[in-house]
Amino acid sequence: MCSRQRRHCSLGRLHHVGYSGLQGTGDDSSDWLERALLLEKIQGEPLSESSGRPLEVSPCLDVAISLASILAEIHCRNVIHKDIKPSNIILESSGEARLIDFGAATLQKVEHLDAAPPHLIEGTLAYMSPEQTGRMNRAVDYRTDVYSLGVTLYELLTGQRPFQGRDALEWFHAHMAQNPRPPHELNPSVPQALSAIVAKLLAKVAEERYQSAEGLKADLEQCRDRLRQNAPEEFTAGANDTPHQFQLPQRLYGRETQVVTLIQGFERVISSGRPERFLVSVYSGIGKSSVVHELHRPVVQRRGFFLSGKFDQFQRDIPYATLAQAIRGLMQQLLAGTDEELAQWRERLNRAWDGDGQALVDLVPQLEVLAGKQPPLQELSPGEAQYRFQRVVRQFLQVFATPEHPLVVFLDDLQWADLASLQLIQQLLSQPEIPLVQWIGAYRDNEVNPSHPLTSVLEEVHKAGARITRIQLEPLSLEQVGQLVADTLLGASQDIAVPLSALVHEKDAEPGWPAGA
Repeated sequence: MCSRQRRHCSLGRLHHVGYSGLQGTGDDSSDWLERALLLEKIQGEPLSESSGRPLEVSPCLDVAISLASILAEIHCRNVIHKDIKPSNIILESSGEARLIDFGAATLQKVEHLDAAPPHLIEGTLAYMSPEQTGRMNRAVDYRTDVYSLGVTLYELLTGQRPFQGRDALEWFHAHMAQNPRPPHELNPSVPQALSAIVAKLLAKVAEERYQSAEGLKADLEQCRDRLRQNAPEEFTAGANDTPHQFQLPQRLYGRETQVVTLIQGFERVISSGRPERFLVSVYSGIGKSSVVHELHRPVVQRRGFFLSGKFDQFQRDIPYATLAQAIRGLMQQLLAGTDEELAQWRERLNRAWDGDGQALVDLVPQLEVLAGKQPPLQELSPGEAQYRFQRVVRQFLQVFATPEHPLVVFLDDLQWADLASLQLIQQLLSQPEIPLVQWIGAYRDNEVNPSHPLTSVLEEVHKAGARITRIQLEPLSLEQVGQLVADTLLGASQDIAVPLSALVHEKDAEPGWPAGA
């Protein structure tokens, strides 16, 4: 759904809420997409006009309470704004705040985002939640607005943002890993109770933030009352906060060891200058991609690249389709860079290819945008042409796999890989001049028997002396399922949690049941 459609649908749900809503449409055209959306006029100025200097605590609390009320209303209608920031908040002369610009809003309760290039991410880099970057391996829900409000309040109270970034990767890393100084340390007039509220809003993990705008509003009102009465600051952030929506916890359960193994392997690639190979095997239905995608955070921190491709059981007759998919993903990341960065990559790539780049451009035409027009290829026999293609792919990976930009390549569902791709994988993993990459493959072990082509490929890689770290994912234990149930049903009695955990664990062990979390 395009942003204009989303805005129209979102505003249609928000009648009489503190937002900038529809006043009318331009004409009677049957195609409402072509109509102008006229927003009601608001008398006031955006909070961004006050940026750069702290707002006094009392009016800041009033604004925060007003915004919490607005969030409560829009979240009740299953609308997520996704772009809360000072320039989208209008302060009226009455002191009431109004929320504008629902262009990025979504009507979904939960939205799953991929690691898209920065220019395709909805929202504003300086204010978006860690999960909204698409690099946290977490879905986006209404709590992303809670985080963005926290960034906004921090800026209003201190006169500066909690994080700084020179480019998209620095913003991603800041939101995902850095902890800002508490507001009361930068502005002594900020009560520690209010500082604690902001800290809770800015929690990296959604489960640790306020779970409802009503709970946030209750804390803000309590803070305001104590400030007016000059009462002692005995305060616990979130004491009045209870979730109003059912939410499954988004953290992984029972996969800590496997995630640590992958992250340590990534760090070894950087420190040792040698590639690492990992193979994740699972039974059908046990989630494997979510484990590997936990690498997004360290990759962002190291300014690296994460290439991923997923083999399709219905495209096994298309050679290298998954390789092309992974390269297109890298192109999206690269083309979001500056002209100077693109020129550097172009020069390195063409120097590495030495006139043979058209072999890969034929597979991924988008590469020509980065590398430029390539010279025609020399006619070769099929065997020589295949060797040339494999060499060009290896040279391509070597350009982008550097200590400054470590590279992770994740190939999922290898049990469905086409024969040409398997031969390429065997060659890449077996040769002594293998690129500096963390290679991760994943497959369903119950679908790979001794006669499967993947089995022979792995045997040949082993014969070549290449070391592969194997990771086996098993169904969750009863204890792990119990923790998941307890985190999902907060406050549930043992009489409910224990038998439910046993039932889920029993189903978890059945073939075909979604095992793992």
